[in-house]
Amino acid sequence: MIILSLLHPIKQIPVQLWTFPNESVIRVGRATDNQVILYSAVVSRRHVELRRTGLTWEVVNLGTNGTYLDGKRISQTALMDGAVIRLARSGPNIQVRIGEAAYREMLETVPATLMGHQRSGEPNLPTEITSRPSGLEADLDESIELIDPESDPLNPDAPQLEQPEASFSLDDF
Repeated sequence: MIILSLLHPIKQIPVQLWTFPNESVIRVGRATDNQVILYSAVVSRRHVELRRTGLTWEVVNLGTNGTYLDGKRISQTALMDGAVIRLARSGPNIQVRIGEAAYREMLETVPATLMGHQRSGEPNLPTEITSRPSGLEADLDESIELIDPESDPLNPDAPQLEQPEASFSLDDF
């Protein structure tokens, strides 16, 4: 059993979880045939593979922007329960939980709405978190929602804001 948690970029709390009870290889990236699909400009189509090697797991970097574990760029390394990998220098953080005990702990602490399960034979559909734009697109979407259509300067019927008086004019220079 392995659980991957996409962490909030600031709060470092899970915003999306994926559980894999039997897989031996899990692919993460932008491509739609990955088990974990993350739409981010810094994430490669095939960014990392997590591979089961006996009773342990290892992470293998496939991305052009690199993969980081504990702040160090890695190419291939063993994973411990609770490890956090970062996709690219400024990309998303994914926490890795390994084993049945980690799964039981997650069930007790994480809302069920965050849990996602992907089996190898099922189509890989984007989840709510992966369907939303990330990075600059997300910032633009949020700023667009903040614009009040009533105060649109291009709309002559919109109420006009008072302009503050300037304490100087260009003629002063």
